[in-house]
Amino acid sequence: MLDAIAAAFDRQDYQTAAQLVAQLLAQSPQNPWAQFYAGRLQEVSGKLDTAADTYRQLLRATTNQKLAGYLRQGIQRIETKQRDRRQQAIAQATAEPNNNASGFLVLEAVTGDDRATVVQNFARVMKLDAYTVRMLLPNRGWRLYRAGVTGELQVYGQELRQAGIPTFWASQPEIEAIQLFRVNSFQAASPKATVVCQNVQDQVGFLSFDWSEVTQRVEGMLPIFEQVLDVGYRNRLERKAETQDYAHFCDLHLPGRRCILRLHDSSYQFDEGVTANAQVAIAPTDRTTIRTNWNQLMALLKRQTPNAETWSQFTPFGETAADFSRPLLRLKPHIYLSRREDSYWDSAFHLYSSLIFLRGAKR
Repeated sequence: MLDAIAAAFDRQDYQTAAQLVAQLLAQSPQNPWAQFYAGRLQEVSGKLDTAADTYRQLLRATTNQKLAGYLRQGIQRIETKQRDRRQQAIAQATAEPNNNASGFLVLEAVTGDDRATVVQNFARVMKLDAYTVRMLLPNRGWRLYRAGVTGELQVYGQELRQAGIPTFWASQPEIEAIQLFRVNSFQAASPKATVVCQNVQDQVGFLSFDWSEVTQRVEGMLPIFEQVLDVGYRNRLERKAETQDYAHFCDLHLPGRRCILRLHDSSYQFDEGVTANAQVAIAPTDRTTIRTNWNQLMALLKRQTPNAETWSQFTPFGETAADFSRPLLRLKPHIYLSRREDSYWDSAFHLYSSLIFLRGAKR
């Protein structure tokens, strides 16, 4: 029967081949050749992932060199087809004008019993080993996974989603289209909020909104680096950058207005507006007092926006962004900290908040 099955495949008579394979499996379900030809039927019907899994399982179990050779050829054929399909999909996606810009793709956290399955699927899609995938796939927060042309990221993202891996991607123009206002103070908090704020051109104005418009809050700390002297090799003094403090930021998302309101602990005017009575005089360098006032301001925001989703896992995201410092630095962060040189941390926070904004708006 094996010769008849092989002949049916040679003449591409897959209907006859399927009938013969079904008969052979019914007679001998553990026959490795019957299972191999079942995999061939999966392959020719377009079920490439299923066929590849069949071939790999058989290859691990077989000691027949002839069968092993056929299995390796089958795996190679499938990988070539998948690679060609991906390249064709990328070419089609990048041919669209909106997909030619730079973009970013993130992996979302995967926990619980599903994680083992997701790891296997991720490894299959991206052709990675399971150990590497376990290190890549976050179990809390987000991970910045790729930066590049949006069309290419879209293809990878769709493949990962189809395999059950939660991902999100967005283009730099989408990020830059979000209006951003730096909040100087709250002039009113009830029943509506009114803030004194600046746009990206540093124009000062007032903005009033209902608290119910705030759908998400994004909180994060950005490291402040200072040059310090340290004892290095052979007791030589050397300068190096070390984290001396952290700047606290909070973004309020108003998707209905397509804008983000950004608060910064060191630039917020605590002695102005509705919180003035609850505060004490602040010396410019008094970090303890600033922190106390900031915590009170955050408590006010939480009371006024109880239904807003809070995102506070920026630090692990920022740590994963270190490998993408060059594309990140091309993104305007709209964060104004006194630094000796630009830091990817600033752009990483702006990217983190913007992606959360776009994800929430699309949902």
